[in-house]
Amino acid sequence: MGPHCDSLPPGFELPPLPLMATSSDVSQVLLPIGGLVGREIDLDAFLQTLMDRIAVTMQADRGTLWLLDPARGELFSRAAHLPEVSQIRVKRGQGVAGYVAEHGEPVNMPDPRGESRFFADIDRMTGYRTTTILAVPLRDAGGALYGVLQVLNRRGGGRFTDDDVERLMAIAVQVSHALQSTSLYQELQRAKDQPQAPVGYFFNRIIGESEPLKVIYRLIQKAAPTDATVLLRGESGCGKELFARAVHVNGPRRDKPFVKVDCAALPASLIENELFGHEKGAFTGADHRVPGKFEAADGGTVFIDEIGELPLPVQGKLLRVLQDREFERVGGTQTLKVDVRIVAATNRDLARMVAEGKFREDLYYRIKVVELVLPPLRERGGEDIERLTRHFIAASAKRHRLPLPRLSAAALERLKRYRWPGNVRELENCIESAVVLSEGEILEEHLPLPKVVGVPPAQTETGAPALPESLTGELLPLAEVEKRHILRVLDSVKGNRTAAAKVLQIGRNTLGRKLKEYGIADEG
Repeated sequence: MGPHCDSLPPGFELPPLPLMATSSDVSQVLLPIGGLVGREIDLDAFLQTLMDRIAVTMQADRGTLWLLDPARGELFSRAAHLPEVSQIRVKRGQGVAGYVAEHGEPVNMPDPRGESRFFADIDRMTGYRTTTILAVPLRDAGGALYGVLQVLNRRGGGRFTDDDVERLMAIAVQVSHALQSTSLYQELQRAKDQPQAPVGYFFNRIIGESEPLKVIYRLIQKAAPTDATVLLRGESGCGKELFARAVHVNGPRRDKPFVKVDCAALPASLIENELFGHEKGAFTGADHRVPGKFEAADGGTVFIDEIGELPLPVQGKLLRVLQDREFERVGGTQTLKVDVRIVAATNRDLARMVAEGKFREDLYYRIKVVELVLPPLRERGGEDIERLTRHFIAASAKRHRLPLPRLSAAALERLKRYRWPGNVRELENCIESAVVLSEGEILEEHLPLPKVVGVPPAQTETGAPALPESLTGELLPLAEVEKRHILRVLDSVKGNRTAAAKVLQIGRNTLGRKLKEYGIADEG
């Protein structure tokens, strides 16, 4: 069977790095870009940049990073100099890369003609003429092979030497160490236990391949290279900050500060001071000048979380920053210029707030130049829930220095049936608890989820699942259900609003606003 190739539209390109001179120093391959592996970088763009640097270091015409798809027993080209096709798949044992994957040893082939290990079909498919090949295995910390690093055609017409073999082996160690810190490596491990879902990823640290998420990924790839203001909307716990960081990291400002302001965590009276800073003497106790977040983020990105909590006077000041990139500190008269990109997030209905006079209409349109509506976890499907679950199991086991537990089928099914009102954040906390409490295998009893009353009944005549008996006595509007739950939580923590907000996983200001709507007076 011949190699399989895919054709895809042109991918997103990482903003260019400084040109790299030819060097035999393998540390220079990863050193300038190694800091990106812990951030929300576009992984394809990162890996392509990495392969560019490897090709330069090895004085090769082309390079390919092959990864092992454990479910299909195939190698697939993840990052490669393949202008003719977007991806190639070969079986283990097929071609030079397949041989390295099968036997776990490097291959240096000075002349592929007549070599049984050389798979000429790839050259015929691409129209490229391979004259020399060097390929080495990629192994993880446990020694397991999960990929192959390959370079083709040494520049100048020469052959790859024994020194080149040692150099590429050293580079492979560095590359493997970096890749094991990314969600790509975790995806490869996840695919072993979830073979029905193919290996997939877009941005590092953001897990999910559902169609609603792919729409978001494509929008970020378009918006990130620009300076357009981005508004992220979605329920609490959907991961808005991760997506905000992805916008920043994949744009030209990625090496400048990313500064977060959480409006829900600040008293309304302090938000202006936090954003814009203050001058000495601006208020009682202001004994020296303090710069604000906009000054701290100059050249970078300001992420304004829960922008719906901004008081109206501060909204006007923010509008001026968006329009003119200037402001004054609290208590000051000097106009300051600032170069920042603004990414905002909210779980509130800003259009409704505009209609109610609680949010400025002109600011609303200024911040939603690019609007990303993040789907709640319950709309992302069972495959994404399983992907996230296995990711959190691995991360929690590593964090708490515990053996990696198995996930029972019953526990997985329970996780997929649950509605996840707290979204990804709730799932992460649930899995961390289960990993700590389990002994080798996560069972349904280890999941800190609400108990299911009785056996799930059959579907109703409309095809929808019937409600448990305990929920069918009274049908309530959603707002009333939310109100009763909030008041029950507040009562359970003896009126402590900070504790209640933590349990509900919302900001304290958000809780205060809801209680005010319920006619409950402020504290004190």
